Amino acid sequence: MSSHLSAEVKRPVVSFRSSIWGNRFINYTPDDEITRAYNQQRVEDLKEEVKRELMVAAGKPSQHLNFIDAVQRLGMAYHFEEEIEEAIGHIYDNYHHSDDKYDDLCNVSLRFRLLRQQGYNISCDIFERFKDENGSFKECLNNDVEGMLGLYEAAHLRVQEEDILDEALAFTTAHLESLVEDLDYPLAAQATQALYRPIRKGLERLEARPHISIYQDEASHSKALLELAKLDFNLLQSLYKKELSYITRWWKDLDFSSKLPFVRDRVVETYLWIVAECFEPQYSYARRIQTKLLVLITVIDDVYDAYGTLEELELFTEAIERWDNNSIDSLPEYMKPCYQAVLDVYKEIEEKENEERPYCVHYAKKAVRSVRAYFNEGKWLHAEYVPTMEEYMGVALVSSDVPMFTIISFVGMGMMATKEAFDWVLNGPKIVRACSTIITLAYNQQRIEDLKEEVRRELMAAAGKPSQQLNFIDAVQRLGVAYHFEEEIEEALGHTFKRFTDENGSFKECLIKDVEGMLGLYEAAHLRVQEEDILDEAIAFTTTHLRSLVEHLDCPLAAPVNRALYRPIRKCLERLEARPYITMYQDEASHSKDLLELAKLDFNQLQSLYKKELSHITRWWKDLDFSSKLPFFRDRAVETYLWIAVACFEPQYSYARRIQAKLLAIATVIDDMYDAYGTPEELELFTEAIERYDIKILHLRGG
Repeated sequence: MSSHLSAEVKRPVVSFRSSIWGNRFINYTPDDEITRAYNQQRVEDLKEEVKRELMVAAGKPSQHLNFIDAVQRLGMAYHFEEEIEEAIGHIYDNYHHSDDKYDDLCNVSLRFRLLRQQGYNISCDIFERFKDENGSFKECLNNDVEGMLGLYEAAHLRVQEEDILDEALAFTTAHLESLVEDLDYPLAAQATQALYRPIRKGLERLEARPHISIYQDEASHSKALLELAKLDFNLLQSLYKKELSYITRWWKDLDFSSKLPFVRDRVVETYLWIVAECFEPQYSYARRIQTKLLVLITVIDDVYDAYGTLEELELFTEAIERWDNNSIDSLPEYMKPCYQAVLDVYKEIEEKENEERPYCVHYAKKAVRSVRAYFNEGKWLHAEYVPTMEEYMGVALVSSDVPMFTIISFVGMGMMATKEAFDWVLNGPKIVRACSTIITLAYNQQRIEDLKEEVRRELMAAAGKPSQQLNFIDAVQRLGVAYHFEEEIEEALGHTFKRFTDENGSFKECLIKDVEGMLGLYEAAHLRVQEEDILDEAIAFTTTHLRSLVEHLDCPLAAPVNRALYRPIRKCLERLEARPYITMYQDEASHSKDLLELAKLDFNQLQSLYKKELSHITRWWKDLDFSSKLPFFRDRAVETYLWIAVACFEPQYSYARRIQAKLLAIATVIDDMYDAYGTPEELELFTEAIERYDIKILHLRGG
């Protein structure tokens, strides 16, 4: 085994952007002890003052709600968890015995949001009184910007089938967007921030700083709460800088930048991700150890995706599964530092956790052993295998890292994370599976968007090379992804073909000798739209010359010319052509890796969507039970759906495919009724019923 990073082995090397942080966080200068001690004591004094204000406000419901909201939005709720829980509990108990019909929209919305945030299942019916007799929100609410802002925030805590909150979100969003530019500060700042990122979707620590600025400009703000928020924010920032300094020094000491130069340096980003999960000061150790674990997971992921050969990855996977110090000797030299770092971090966890939670290390090891999913993906990559969506999701739900991250998020959290909590995660609860699915699909969608941008750049880069650009457009079309680039293709073709015309505007005679070029021009010209005269001329020019030449061509060029003249690619069924062409395209030496990956991802996503739609259609068909009620008719539900998929295959037309398939399936049943079963008298009745389109007709005759 080579002792260095061999350039002779064929590796799937990926180039990652370098870290933008450099050594910015390595050096950290803490506050002097006297200042720090004073600030901490001041925080304790202010906490007592805020507790007193919270109790005093309890007698004034509106003031009480706003004070609790301010505490939470300033990031101070973790200091007052018991007090807030007790206060919200009283609000909930009193809600059932109080008359809120005189409360305005702002108070009703705020109470609803605070109760739901705390886990109380308060009904959304409380908003019904803000609707008019037509079922729409009252026009007078348009002038109540604070009320609409409160309703907007409350609506983000809706659950399924809460139609009134869906309507509330649409109503408030539309009106706030139209009003925001005319509002004064600080209401304008609040509305702008809410439209950009509502409270429900915000991260507590990220929201705290901007809300401090807004809160201090409110006339009724609490001076004690504001001072506490500022002091607490600065103390936590200082702690985070200290932790980041520790983490970045640990990373630098690993020296992966020289030992494993192909891996990503995402230490700072990983730490910030962990802060979003557990920001409180008591979880300092948890943040540090979880960051180390996730950074090493990122390194391992890069080893699998960006460098390791299949043989090396198998060795590494087995070493992780055995978890044996002696396994390091079987690994390639470049893998040894990574494996050793993993062992060292787990030794650190063991020393910390063994006394109170010895089971923690066992579960943390199980998390990392999920690298087997990475290996399975690596096998597909090396074999250039395109998995089905079911195969891919089966592996991706593990490699998405959600189960792994959930387990890791329990490390360092003390007795809060019990053995039962770890077992719960490993049993694959719905919330973890759903989160894995969402992240996997979201990653794929983002990857598709990134690849689309890369393909656009490649398409534009080929503009100076007409032949190369035509071939690229041809590949885009035949891979079934042209619908992503319609404008770019139209523009590119318009500019490209002008290079092939002479001073008279006719296609150059020298092109006649370039059969492959003419074939490409012929196929590409079928993408023309109205008033693109140059493409009309291209069709006529290439058709004439290809027909005259085809009998004199040698194989294999004669076959594609014959096929093109019989049925050009543009007149084929795009989705049927895409899958076989993916296989052909990946064998072309000059293929675009980004375009190929986009085609594979896009194909799998669409196939998964089609299967979901077919499942819906066939269940609907089965529920109709026509096989027993109308046994004489044809069952062509699947064929009808496939016919519709040919007409509109793009993902945005999912509803269109489903409803059109239903309509055509019913039309087929009606056709069979007329052609294969009904008597003239029965058919006349049915025809009249269809023309009147009245449900009462069903009850006019028995039978």
